Amino acid sequence: MKREYPERPFVGVSAVVFYEQSFLLARRNQNPGQGQWSLPGGVVELGETHLEALSRELREEVSIQIEVGGLVGVFDRVIRDSNNRIHYHYVIVDYWGWMASGHPEPGSDISEVRLVAIEDIETCGIAPELRDTILKAVEMRKTGLTTQALSYHV
Repeated sequence: MKREYPERPFVGVSAVVFYEQSFLLARRNQNPGQGQWSLPGGVVELGETHLEALSRELREEVSIQIEVGGLVGVFDRVIRDSNNRIHYHYVIVDYWGWMASGHPEPGSDISEVRLVAIEDIETCGIAPELRDTILKAVEMRKTGLTTQALSYHV
C-alpha cells in the first residue's frame, strides 16, 4: 500500500535511545519530514510484531541494538495537504531504552545521526512534540518507570 494518500493508517515504531546522558536523533532522508530531526524508527511490516519491527528498524537505520526500558506512548501523526486530504497517517508506538550494542551510523532512510546531551534539548532544533516525548522518556528513565514485560534485548 502506498504511504502517500493511504487508504488506512500505517503503524510505526520508534525509540528514545539513551547513551549515558545523551539521546540519539536521526535526520530523516525521506518524506514526511525530510531533513527534520526525529527518533530512529520506521514502519511495521506485515507479520512483524512491533518490537520485532523496532529491532529491525534500529538495525537498518542506525546500526544499533537497544535494551527496551518501557513504552513512552502511542501517538497519531496525521498530515493533511492544502485541500485538507490525508497526505500521511501514522500511528506511532514510541519506546525508550538504551544502547546495548553497535555504533550509531546513518543507514537506509537517514542522512545523519547525532547524540544530543539531555541538557541541550531546548536548543537542538527539534519540534515541540518530539521534545515532549523525549522529556517524558527522560523522566521515565530517571524514576525507573519500566514495563517489565517489554524489558528485553531488541
